[in-house]
Amino acid sequence: MSDNGFQDVGLGWLEGSGVHSDIVLSTRVRLARNLQGHAFAARVRDGEREEILDLVRAAVQETALSGGAGYELSATPILGRRLLHERHLISRELAGLAGDTPPLGSGLFMDPQGGVGVMVNEEDHLRLQVILSGLRLHDAFHRVDELDEELGVQLPFAYHQEYGYLTSCPTNVGTGLRASILIHLPGLVLTKEIGKVLQGIGQVGLTFRGLYGEGSEVVGNFFQISNQTTLGKSEEDLVEHLQKIVGRVIQYEMGAREILMRDAPTVIEDKIWRAYGLLRYARSLSFDEVMNLLSGVRLGMSMNLLSGLRVYTLNKLMIFARDAHLEQAAGRPLREAESDLHRAAYVRRVLATEGDVSADAVDAQDDRETS
Repeated sequence: MSDNGFQDVGLGWLEGSGVHSDIVLSTRVRLARNLQGHAFAARVRDGEREEILDLVRAAVQETALSGGAGYELSATPILGRRLLHERHLISRELAGLAGDTPPLGSGLFMDPQGGVGVMVNEEDHLRLQVILSGLRLHDAFHRVDELDEELGVQLPFAYHQEYGYLTSCPTNVGTGLRASILIHLPGLVLTKEIGKVLQGIGQVGLTFRGLYGEGSEVVGNFFQISNQTTLGKSEEDLVEHLQKIVGRVIQYEMGAREILMRDAPTVIEDKIWRAYGLLRYARSLSFDEVMNLLSGVRLGMSMNLLSGLRVYTLNKLMIFARDAHLEQAAGRPLREAESDLHRAAYVRRVLATEGDVSADAVDAQDDRETS
């Protein structure tokens, strides 16, 4: 399949719907599964990955994934794999971005709506996954659980009566569930409370990662918060625990924003408007610059200091301003300096057509500052 086949795949989570979508960008729930009678990833035999991919390809035709997109990643062009990775649909390893091509038999299947899918032959034989907009943990778990039941009818999953589902990594044994939310926490960062909050979630069995999961850096004040282990608790308990703790983190973030506006309103408003101005008019921007500036603009939109912007627009900029998406739009590879020029032009164009702050908002801001 050519990279044109990736045009609209897996973008539903950008829509800006769901609870607290201005703070929580997305919810993801994954289930790790392996097949009985097949060696796990570290001991897989020659040709076995391809056998597993064929089994999964046949099985998904009897599930909600039927009629959706399917990719054999080892045969997919590098640009297509980069696009899927930038959209958070496949891991860095499955995309072959560590200098190697994806292993034979690696694949991705998505449902027609693009929110439900399964990765094949990553760390485990299958990684069932659902990614939705906003804070929707129970909804995401319900959908991935349905897919798990459908595939379980077609495929014999490796299961132990005492330990539960067997996985390559011991921390996933049991339910095999990994639930995570991608959350924006600029208030806690600016009030220097983020360290205390992150330490606290670690004490209750959760962990945090960067924008693209394990091994990635935190940029733009975006954090992924997820459960650490799966053994000894039910799927429902793990989801409910994460829901409860994330609710508290959101409360802390909202409280931090109130403190900022109480103690340093001019400083915060200046930071927000400077960020908007740079995004709106800059001629060259790196991706990290865009993410950090979007953090300020997103904060301003969420606090009703900027009007005329939509959550969807800001979410879309996070993905389509990445290198592979810029190259897809340009129709050719781009050097780093070229990418920065194309990125700035794309951001200017989107803000001008989809999210230009109204003159009334600027006038209202001026009135507040001079009154």
